Amino acid sequence: MADSLAVFQNAFYIGNNFNAILYGVELVLYFMTIRVILSRKRKHAPTDKYFLLFSTVLLLLNTVFVATEAVFGEEMWIVNANYPGGMDAYLGDFASVWYQTFGTASSIVLNLCSDGLLIYRCYVVWNDLRVIAFPVLMYFASFSLGIAQLVDSGRPNSNYFAGLAQKLGIAYTSTIISLEIIVTALICARIYWMGRRYGQAMGNEVGRAYTSAAAIIVESMLLSTLTGIAYLITFARSDEVEIFFLSIYVMSTCIAPQLVVLRVVAGRAWTREKTSMIQSKLEFTDGSRTQIGGGQTTTNEKSHHDLVTTRSRSSSNDIEEVGAV
Repeated sequence: MADSLAVFQNAFYIGNNFNAILYGVELVLYFMTIRVILSRKRKHAPTDKYFLLFSTVLLLLNTVFVATEAVFGEEMWIVNANYPGGMDAYLGDFASVWYQTFGTASSIVLNLCSDGLLIYRCYVVWNDLRVIAFPVLMYFASFSLGIAQLVDSGRPNSNYFAGLAQKLGIAYTSTIISLEIIVTALICARIYWMGRRYGQAMGNEVGRAYTSAAAIIVESMLLSTLTGIAYLITFARSDEVEIFFLSIYVMSTCIAPQLVVLRVVAGRAWTREKTSMIQSKLEFTDGSRTQIGGGQTTTNEKSHHDLVTTRSRSSSNDIEEVGAV
């Protein structure tokens, strides 16, 4: 057996084991989300049904991917252990078997669902359609490339990691990862900037609620973006461990959006209303500072400071609703 295929086979085996572990994490997050949605103590929102359906679709797509990878490994290493030419020959002959193509399709749709939510969350944080115009164009481009890669990799005797399928895969993955990097950077920058400004206006302790590491990592789906970069590098270089990073990346495209959904239904994520509320508070505070600096009398300056201080204290109750992590 060639050394390159030996490394690939080991990476495939380890990737399947990580799939099983991370699938357990996804199940826990999914049922936590269901419990929050069905809780009687919680005020139900109109979007609950959407997020319930979205979470279920994520889980089903992820289940298809994990199952097909596990079945192919079983067929290659156990059921057909005596296949002429060994496991490497089996891999070459059956890499495009129908259920593997089905698993590839599920991973592409899962990725598109994840990035669709990521773009939507970017719009929520920025509250401006102009910000997501370019990411939406990239999203449709990645959709087209993903379909092209799926069609070519599903042809008889084709291979996801070789030939035209690989070239299309590199183009698709580069587009989708570039999209994730751009949108993740936009979300991280926005949260950090608004948190800093709000902290300057209302106090550093208040601002830290918006700039915590957990809030930024979860809201921006940073986990998915980082694992995607690792996968893209190994895939483009045709490294033997590419299959391992593919498994981790696909699983993260399910876990990362599920974390966002869990925060949303729990009332701890950013919403358009909360973004507008923070913007309004910042505008109010900036306007107050302008009036104070414009030469008001000492009495007016003191009363205005008292008003800002009162609003600052009352905003402490809003912190738990707006961005607490």
